[in-house]
Amino acid sequence: MQEEVKINTEYITLGQLVKRLNILESGGMVKSYLQDVGAIVNGELEHRRGRKLYTNDVVEIEDVGSYIVKKED
Repeated sequence: MQEEVKINTEYITLGQLVKRLNILESGGMVKSYLQDVGAIVNGELEHRRGRKLYTNDVVEIEDVGSYIVKKED
């Protein structure tokens, strides 16, 4: 089951998403985590924290969960 992450902009970056989920304590930790471990975005491994995520993009974070980006109504 994927948890929805609502955005009110056209896109959110991968780094912003991870920080918003409060998985890690700081932006520096997010940067380091994404460089070292990465996240699965739409089935592909991604290490760029600046990767733009749009509506219906699926992000899987190891040992944390799966999230789908949705536009706020």
